[in-house]
Amino acid sequence: MLAGKRVLLIIGGGIAAYKSLLLIRLLRGAGVAVTPVLTAAGAQFVTPLSVSALAGEKVYSNLFDLTDEAEMGHIQLSRVADLIVVAPATADLMAKMAGGRADDLASTLLLATDTPVLVAPAMNVRMWDHPATQRNLAQLRTDGVRFVGPDEGEMACGEFGPGRLAEPEAIFASISAALATGPLQGRHVLVTSGPTQEPIDPVRFIANRSSGAQGTAIAVALRDLGAKVTFVTGPATVPPPEGVAVVRVETAAQMLAAVQAALPADAAVFAAAVADWRVANASGQKMKKDGSGQAPALQFAENPDILATVSHAVGRPALVVGFAAETEDVVAHAMAKRLRKGCDWIVANDVSPATGIMGGTENAVTLITDAGAEVWPRMAKDEVARRLAARMAEVLAHG
Repeated sequence: MLAGKRVLLIIGGGIAAYKSLLLIRLLRGAGVAVTPVLTAAGAQFVTPLSVSALAGEKVYSNLFDLTDEAEMGHIQLSRVADLIVVAPATADLMAKMAGGRADDLASTLLLATDTPVLVAPAMNVRMWDHPATQRNLAQLRTDGVRFVGPDEGEMACGEFGPGRLAEPEAIFASISAALATGPLQGRHVLVTSGPTQEPIDPVRFIANRSSGAQGTAIAVALRDLGAKVTFVTGPATVPPPEGVAVVRVETAAQMLAAVQAALPADAAVFAAAVADWRVANASGQKMKKDGSGQAPALQFAENPDILATVSHAVGRPALVVGFAAETEDVVAHAMAKRLRKGCDWIVANDVSPATGIMGGTENAVTLITDAGAEVWPRMAKDEVARRLAARMAEVLAHG
């Protein structure tokens, strides 16, 4: 799938630059040609010789090298690749990208290109969390730049937190997704997944047993068909997939806000198990027993209906897919839900404890459309996801 593709790899500064060598090996092993660009800071951590030896190509580093300009000018260099990857991307490089600066070869290439860009940030946790970096991150995402990572963990500086460069395998997966060709190429699909957590007090919350496995599998299947996927996830036990834009939330209100921020989209799949209710009188302090034997009175309020909100919105996605997790009269409840919510399809399943479906590895679903109910046999959640993604691709292709 990747053979014959070309990646322009910009290697920024930082100790994590050594991982770029491992990334080059993964790419070359998959048949991807790699054109390396090494920044001045990057050259302090990896040598041009090692980069060139692994890539099998000349390393570019100087914006004003007249020989290079004669052979391949920086404008052409920025456009011959199928994807530009910045790994590691320092806070300085991200700031240059967000501000449109072009004072070295790397930043000039990034400004002069119309090629898709994938960025793998790596920096100190305080630099990553700084408001300036977060503003630059938001701007670059708005500009259509894709991101992978950063990971959370111990850093070379001795601090702990988000800022570690994603592992080469994860970056490779994101590159594979960005270069994927398929029936959903050029389509944007929104997927929600996992449970929501509605706070009772600072240490307690209301949630459910959803693992997020089915939503994650759907995001992967859509990604593998070439879609650009925005993945809005609650606090799931299953980690989010690589190669998609991940937005983490906790409450239903936060999930609705994230969904609305991710629109417009060509299609949306609402696989998240969103809590129907929230605690209206949640305490700002931990609730404690007072010896009276009386439990605190919790007052509940309805959460926003994300599926109905998007289904009835102006400019809604062309295909809206909801999920119905039921314990009785599954098909009847799902059919009524599809009409009530205004979505196009409902994927219904029986989540009674005896089925082992919620939190398990398999699913048994019924696809509800305007044509009726289509019963699918019990199968792995990955296979359910592939079948659903393929059906979505068929509809979007003829829409």
